[in-house]
Amino acid sequence: MPQRHSKNNNDLAFFTYDEKRKLGYGTQKERLGKDSIKPFDACCLCLKPYIDPLCCQKGHVFCKECILECLLSQKKDIQRKLAAHAAQQKQEKEDEEEGLMLQKARELEAFDQQNHGPVPQYNDKNYNRDKNGFHGANSVKTTSYEEEALRTMKAFWLPSATPDAPAKVDAPSTSTVCPEGNEKLKMKNLFPIHFTEDTSAQKKTKSLDKNFICPSCKVTLTNTSSLVALNTCGHVFCKKCAEKFVAVDKVCVVCDKPCKDRNLVNVEKGGTGFAGHGDNLEAKDFKHLGSGSGLGLVRPAMKT
Repeated sequence: MPQRHSKNNNDLAFFTYDEKRKLGYGTQKERLGKDSIKPFDACCLCLKPYIDPLCCQKGHVFCKECILECLLSQKKDIQRKLAAHAAQQKQEKEDEEEGLMLQKARELEAFDQQNHGPVPQYNDKNYNRDKNGFHGANSVKTTSYEEEALRTMKAFWLPSATPDAPAKVDAPSTSTVCPEGNEKLKMKNLFPIHFTEDTSAQKKTKSLDKNFICPSCKVTLTNTSSLVALNTCGHVFCKKCAEKFVAVDKVCVVCDKPCKDRNLVNVEKGGTGFAGHGDNLEAKDFKHLGSGSGLGLVRPAMKT
């Protein structure tokens, strides 16, 4: 008798390949739609149309108010972390000094007890002595050691004696970073950019939204266009015109300001903090089966 097909064989003690597929096991892929893609003329922070746009050297564009507020909050956070780190270093130094003082006090107490204590000192090598210095019931050190042991006792079953792990504060970085690219960013690295608005009568009658065009070829700029900005004057061109005219003539087509190849900055397009950038427009999720429940539990897929 031939074996049953895996799709119909549902009495096994394990999941078959078809059952895993029906439960959504494995990597699920989905191409992002238009709603998941940030428009090219939107700020990377507020996701709204630009207001006084500023661009970094990596091509991320922000509203002036948004990026200034972000950098200011980063500086305040850095100052707070530096103050916490300085306070921790000061506390560690005080604890070290206090430990040295206590050690000296113990040594003096032990010396005084050895020379003037009521308990005689035994020189017999075979005499069994406690590692903590206890001599038995007649010892005067017993009570002090017991009090110290009770005071410093680390017992995890008692809430009052539960040991606490010291919270270490590492020295923070003193440089602000770009919120989109995570590279070091300063105010002097930002430069304003200028889009050329389409003022033709046909575009005005069709839509109330602003349409931007390349100042060289007059092509309407969209998310599918690769844009290049000049960090000398801030004018934005499509990549074809920038490579064909600006990079060859070493001058801006709009304002005739000289430029070099290093002044050409590729403007980032596409995704946001929740979606991919550029050509990476595919979302991925990995689902694995819950133990005993038969339901798929979702965990984020590894970035490639």
